[in-house]
Amino acid sequence: MNRINVVGTSASGKSTFARKLAKKLSLEYIELDDLLWMDDWQETPNPEFFRKIENAIAQAEQNPDKQGYVIDGNYSRTTQMTWKKIDTVIWLDLPFAVNLFQSVKRALSRAISKQPFWKNSNNTESFSRMLSQDSIILWMIKTHQKNRKKYQDRMQNPDYAHLQFIHLTSKKQIKQFLEQL
Repeated sequence: MNRINVVGTSASGKSTFARKLAKKLSLEYIELDDLLWMDDWQETPNPEFFRKIENAIAQAEQNPDKQGYVIDGNYSRTTQMTWKKIDTVIWLDLPFAVNLFQSVKRALSRAISKQPFWKNSNNTESFSRMLSQDSIILWMIKTHQKNRKKYQDRMQNPDYAHLQFIHLTSKKQIKQFLEQL
């Protein structure tokens, strides 16, 4: 387990978990959101986004101090590229109520702190954005069930039989998994 993709719906704790996992296993951490989002909530065009991902993976593979990488994120358009080299998918599949609580808590905290989401962009949360059609909370509500179905299907898909799937369904399981490494 040295080329890992951590997936899950928004506010499932992917980034926090992936950072801890990468540190614990001495692996490079690759955050897809940071590669995708440019300033002022502009998305990097796909060709450039894919190049950024390829470069991040190549750098991680060439780093003599690291023996692999942890990719944080799950954009469907990147699956063909990212899943051809990984060996493990860790799916953080928390119950809807837990995700909703975490989503609201995180959005409120970010709206108050105005801290940028990612190091390579100026994107921040605001109370008006939180209550708009672009709300990350609304996004989580709309995509939670769809994401569950997507990963359930992928776990059964023969195209991904080469991957080890680890399905964590509670905060307790997530904590225990990290502690047992």
